[in-house]
Amino acid sequence: MEIAPILETVMLVCFGFSWPINLIKAYKARTAKSTSLPFVLLIIAGYVAGISAKIIMGNINYVLVAYLLNLAIVSLNLVVYFRNAALDKQANKN
Repeated sequence: MEIAPILETVMLVCFGFSWPINLIKAYKARTAKSTSLPFVLLIIAGYVAGISAKIIMGNINYVLVAYLLNLAIVSLNLVVYFRNAALDKQANKN
């Protein structure tokens, strides 16, 4: 068994544990003021690049699942960002 895919998965799992925490915090905060849209988009671009590299290289294995899960959770963070931005806009009207 190669060590590189194991280490790559460990890295993705470590990153992956932070995203649900961030998602819950952002959802409860009900504001987009402390969220950086460029940062979230950059993270999404990084996961898309990692997934693309796996597919292009034909290196499709269990690590791809970690990339896809992380991408899904970060994408949910993006959805919550836009929800919170709409809430901010609505609050500023009142």
